[in-house]
Order: sequence, then structure tokens, then C-alpha cells
Amino acid sequence: MSRLVIVSNRVSIPERSGAAPAGGLAVALQAALEERGGIWMGWSGNSSGEEEPGPLDLKERGKITYALTDLTKTDVEEYYHGFANRVLWPICHYRLDLAEYGRKEMAGYFRVNRFFAQRLAPMLEEDDIIWVHDYHLIPLAAELRQMGFRNRIGFFLHIPWPPADVLFAMPVHEEIMRGLSHYDVIGFQTDHDLENFAGGLKREGIGEALGDGVFSSHGRRFKGAAYGIGIETAAFAKFAQKSASHSMVKKARESIEGRDLIIGVDRLDYSKGITQRIDAFERFVQDNPEQQGKVTYLQITPKSRSEVPEYEAMQRTVAEQAGRVNGALGQVDWVPIRYINRSISRPILAGLYRMAKIGLVTPLRDGMNLVAKEYVAAQDPEDPGVLVLSRFAGAARELSGALLVNPYDIEGTANAIARGLAMPREERRARWRGMMDFLLEHDVTRWCDDFLKDLVPASQA
Repeated sequence: MSRLVIVSNRVSIPERSGAAPAGGLAVALQAALEERGGIWMGWSGNSSGEEEPGPLDLKERGKITYALTDLTKTDVEEYYHGFANRVLWPICHYRLDLAEYGRKEMAGYFRVNRFFAQRLAPMLEEDDIIWVHDYHLIPLAAELRQMGFRNRIGFFLHIPWPPADVLFAMPVHEEIMRGLSHYDVIGFQTDHDLENFAGGLKREGIGEALGDGVFSSHGRRFKGAAYGIGIETAAFAKFAQKSASHSMVKKARESIEGRDLIIGVDRLDYSKGITQRIDAFERFVQDNPEQQGKVTYLQITPKSRSEVPEYEAMQRTVAEQAGRVNGALGQVDWVPIRYINRSISRPILAGLYRMAKIGLVTPLRDGMNLVAKEYVAAQDPEDPGVLVLSRFAGAARELSGALLVNPYDIEGTANAIARGLAMPREERRARWRGMMDFLLEHDVTRWCDDFLKDLVPASQA
């Protein structure tokens, strides 16, 4: 059986051998690595300042070697804060207006990918299977191919892939598309993302679909498919049930004083539609005055990429907006919106999901959105809540029991909140059951297995 080598921008290292890291993705990838043995390489999150980074920091955990590298201050600014998060991220989320191009940052992005390849190369064996993750590392396969490696290399994109007219506005889209052609398997979250990719090949005249998910581009053949990522569904459901007795969850339940809880959980990012969501909640309360004092909207939004000016400005905007709504609608004994701008531990979060009558997941664009899946998995089967979900989240392609909304339609989202709160228990149970059955079958382990089944040849399985 061939070794598995995973490369991602950041690496999740368990504290001790055999310990599972937090989060379903890390759990699944660690399990695959434990089965095959292998390497997980990525950025340590640290900067070496202006000096060249030292050697790889190698940490052994059972059959897995975790290989971490520092980056220089310039690398972090140009590769991570620059091109990855100020060009690729907004472009892939359809926000041309927020993309900031700079030749220096573009060069830094490709330079750091070359650096990753150079650091990885001495550790690779001839029959290793390499799995690269996300938009930070699109050119990595091309760098390895140029160094002479012929290993099977797969790539999975965790965020959306935009249509041709959006992608082609990026000055280096040709290099990005050429870089993808050096993989053997390219995975997307949804069939829509795959269609956008295929459409870009055709529109640009640089490739074609050959059938059965096989594509040809830049003289290479490769497979492209949708592999919607899941969560550790059964484990999270048990986790949420147990978390209901957590002391902090009990305090939260007491503090809302019998009111219906509406919950939103998002990293602070302009793609998440948080300001539109607050507007929708305000409209809901205004349109349903009988609900004043009877609902509490809890928005949990940890800070994100605060070094990037746009994110710092957004943090102020969301806080001010929540304050404005509370000032306009609040009463002496009722604060409509509770806004928390920090991370909440997973046990408490699971318990809060289970308490909430409405899970409000309304991104303007999202590759999948695992909060939606965690909310469903956390529910009490006898009395589940209702998921209000943006039709522009990848999860909308899978969770047919959700109330789908257009997050730009403030009134429509407000109406969905009202409908969810008034929904009879039998309808809620029927909607939840269909979604939960899907999530149990299509969990994160199934996602991992499906991708590796296409990437690993039978001779190396």
C-alpha cells in the first residue's frame, strides 16, 4: 500500500499520538494517514522574519510525520495575505470588486508554491500518493512535475469555483488553469463548481470534456468530479446530545428565559452575508411585532484575517449594525441580538446548535458550509429545529429539507425565519430526517474514501 502525502496551507497536529484533532476534516485526513502511513506538510503559521526559514520541523505521531515550515515575513504578506486572500479568495467568491491585483503578490504566490515543492521533494518516494488542499497551493503539482515527479497527485478545492466571466478577470487565470491540469484528479464541492470549471476550459479553448469525468487540457488528461465534503455526522450528533448538559449551555438556556433561539455561526468574512442576515432579522421582528421579546438571535463570529484592512473594517461594521438594531428594537428586559466576536469551544457550540429553533446559515457564496451540516446533526430527533439556508451555499445542493433563501432578499429571508418558527413539529421532523439520513451516509469519511478511490490506482490501493 502506497504512502499518503497531504499538503495544505496549515496543518492540524494532535497533541499526542492517537489523539483526534478538532474538526471533521482533520479527523478524516488523519485517519487516512494512519491507515497508509505518510506525511502531512504545511505552513507552521510562524514567520521567520526577514531571514530564510530554518529546516522543516518534523513531528512524529504514530505512522504520521507532520512536517511544518516557517515562511518569511515577505512570503506571508505576498503569498497568504496578498494573492491567496486578496485575489483568489474574492474571485472564487464572485467578488471582483474586492480583488486587489499586484504583480509582486502574484510572484510571491508562485514563489512560495515553488518553495513548498522544494521542501517536500526530499521526503517523497516514487509511489507516494500526494493530495493537495485548497486555493493556496494550486501551482504545487506543476512545480513538482517540473522537478521530474510522476506520482499520482490530487487536488481538492474547498471553496467555490467561479464561472468563466469571473475567473477570466484575473490577470493570471491562464497560469492558474494550467497549474490545475498537472493534477490527476481535481475535486470540487458541487456539480455547479465542476460545470464552471468545464465551462472555463471550453470558453478559453484550452481543454475539453472527454466524457466520464475525464478532461483534456495543456497536453494532459485528468479526472474532474464533485466530492461534497461532509462532517463526522454520527459522532457530532452524540457530542451535541451530551453537550446539552454542559454547564455553560445550561447557563445559556437559562439566560434566554424561554425565548426561541436563532443561531448564526460564521467566521468574520464578507462572503458570509452577516450584515444582510442582521437586516433580515430586523425585518422579521418589525413585520412580526408579536415576536418582540420572544426571540433571541445569537450571532457567533470569531475574528478572521484581522491583518487585512477589509476584515478589520467589516468587524466594526457588523458590531455597529448589531448595536443599531438592539438600540432600535431592544427593551429593558430584552436584547434582540447577542453578538459574540470570539471563538466558542466545540462542546458549547454543539449544545447551542441543539437549543436553537432556527439555524440561520445565509452566506452570499460558500463552497459547502459545514455549519449547516453541524446544525442538522446536533438536533433533537423528536423536536428538531429548522435550517434556513442560502441557495448559494454548496450545502443547498444536498440538504433538501432546509428552507432555501436568497440572502440578498431581506424580506424573503425574514419570511423564512417566521415560517421556520411557526412550522409544525411533524413537518420539522420529516425535513430533518431526510437531511440527517443523507449526512449519515455522506459523512467526511465517505468524502475522503471517494476521493482517494479515484486518485489511488488499484495497484497501489
